[in-house]
Amino acid sequence: MPTKYNFEEIVSHLKSSGYVYQGSEIYGGLSNSWDFGILGAALKKNIKDLWWKEFIETSPYNVGIDSAILMNTKTWEASGHLKGFADAMVDCKECKGRFRADKLIGDATGLSAEGKTFEEMDKMIEENNIVCPECGKHNFTNARAFNLMFKTFIGTLEDAKSAVYLRPETAQGIFVNFNNVLRTSRKKLPFGIGQIGKSFRNEITPGNFIFRVREFEQMELEFFCKPGTDLDWYKYWVDTCYNFVRRLGIKEENLRIREHDKEELSFYSKGTSDIEYAFPFTDWGEVWGIADRTDYDLGRHSEASGKELNYLDPETNEKYIPYCVEPSVGVERMFLMICCDAYDKEQLSEKDERIVMHLHPAVAPVKACVCPLSKKLSEPATALFRDLAGEFHCEYDEAGSIGKRYRRNDAIGTPFCITFDFDSETDGCVTIRERDSMEQTRVKIEDVKQYIKERIAF
Repeated sequence: MPTKYNFEEIVSHLKSSGYVYQGSEIYGGLSNSWDFGILGAALKKNIKDLWWKEFIETSPYNVGIDSAILMNTKTWEASGHLKGFADAMVDCKECKGRFRADKLIGDATGLSAEGKTFEEMDKMIEENNIVCPECGKHNFTNARAFNLMFKTFIGTLEDAKSAVYLRPETAQGIFVNFNNVLRTSRKKLPFGIGQIGKSFRNEITPGNFIFRVREFEQMELEFFCKPGTDLDWYKYWVDTCYNFVRRLGIKEENLRIREHDKEELSFYSKGTSDIEYAFPFTDWGEVWGIADRTDYDLGRHSEASGKELNYLDPETNEKYIPYCVEPSVGVERMFLMICCDAYDKEQLSEKDERIVMHLHPAVAPVKACVCPLSKKLSEPATALFRDLAGEFHCEYDEAGSIGKRYRRNDAIGTPFCITFDFDSETDGCVTIRERDSMEQTRVKIEDVKQYIKERIAF
């Protein structure tokens, strides 16, 4: 395992450089609420754009939708979220601290409590003499269910009839639109429906910066196929998702695919795998989950709504409920993985150290920065900047020495700095300095745009 940088150091850099801000900071903040700054918003957009292009636009199988956050409450009854979407919660009787039981057990012992009953978790807490991480006392309530959905109301009256929920996942918006997509897209199996959108979970113990938050974005795909072919497609999507992460430049030694044991699987799942990353705050953390969900979701909604969610095979005239393979990834977790993997400090000489974000050029918030060597060159350098800015996110910087400008751009992950010098007006060339190698190449001004475009392609 490669050396990990201190997580607080990475978080501090992301905050100070404009990637992430504390939510509601001028009012003292809001617990586990984060705003994405000028660089963070661009990085998130790039991540989502790449996912959409890879899994929707260029896929021969998939189409995309954008479903509503608020849905009929019967949706969550059918999916099981109203009764079963809960974490095991315990309270410390001494300091009144509230904790997720499985996380409390895992942090204290390294043991997994996944799939354990409340009684089994209580026994693990007692047998291992686990103490409260806040007050150090061993005095907990019994584990009990805590529903993770945020509740709100539609209309002027706050009663049971007007209650609705902020969706805890985007997937159900896909399942309830299965017939609509099938009818309007004229797709044949196998095909997938994907979307990117906000989800909300009232986590008991959010934390580790943006790794576990209450408001987040998901990139989800529900891939429908004929029963009996599902395990092949399950393997296909595990491999496809892993290869996508690797193409983002994530180091192979920091990644693993962990297939769930039978004891961990949901009762309806034939297989589930997590793509995990070695985050600085833990050994491994889940980033992308891929699950074979069989016909459970369409079957439940068909039963609850009374609407047939079937597929009629045009070749065999056979009617059946398709099986579904679900690759689901959180934008914030992918964002954090990319930043942790990219962050680096390099000692260039005894007195010269640089912070550099080795971001894949395709996701880097800023692709290039035009740096005139002197303010006297502002006019032609600005003309170059405007030409490039029409193609990709480019910045212009004429403040400070050229060395300091290079360091500023290294620290935010800009792949290329373009220096417009006094020779540029006579030889028609600029110097392009590459972030990772720091090598410098002389390029004709008319070729700069193509030079950069070729190197930021995904």
